[in-house]
Amino acid sequence: MRVFHAAAGLAVVLALTGCQRTSFGGFGSRDVSPAPLQAQPVPTVSSSQLPDPTTNTSQFPAAPTAGTAAAGGAPAGTQVAAAPNALDVTKESMVGNWRVSSAGSSCDMFLTLTNLGSGSRGGTRGCAGELTTMGSWEVAGKQVVLKDRGGNPIARLYKTADARFDGSTNSGQPVSLSR
Repeated sequence: MRVFHAAAGLAVVLALTGCQRTSFGGFGSRDVSPAPLQAQPVPTVSSSQLPDPTTNTSQFPAAPTAGTAAAGGAPAGTQVAAAPNALDVTKESMVGNWRVSSAGSSCDMFLTLTNLGSGSRGGTRGCAGELTTMGSWEVAGKQVVLKDRGGNPIARLYKTADARFDGSTNSGQPVSLSR
């Protein structure tokens, strides 16, 4: 019986020690805020005058042409012609879950407005081929460009109905998005 009372008393003491208030300032101290940080040296800042862009334009890259803008930034020669009946598209209308059909199989695609590089974050689940590498997307005119994790275009689509987009991957496989 004494062992039982001793064990019960020990359990009560241990339980009460867990309820004890602790602080960083030691016993009885009320100040628990950390000490202020010491100032650190800052490297020197340099400044200089930028060159006038109107006098020497050789230092700037060439302006994009209408051909590269229509292809969503694709190099000249790889321009994708817009579908003749392509509808206007906004980034906001693309956000959410899409069902993807490509090369006879279907999978899921998720598009967000979270910035990732030059586009917005996106991804696929259960897809095959080039679509497995999708990491971002962007809207360029009436075109939706799907990009891999390195920011390279992998597919281009055009809005063909209220909740449908059709296009193809870089390898020529047809791709359709629908809700």
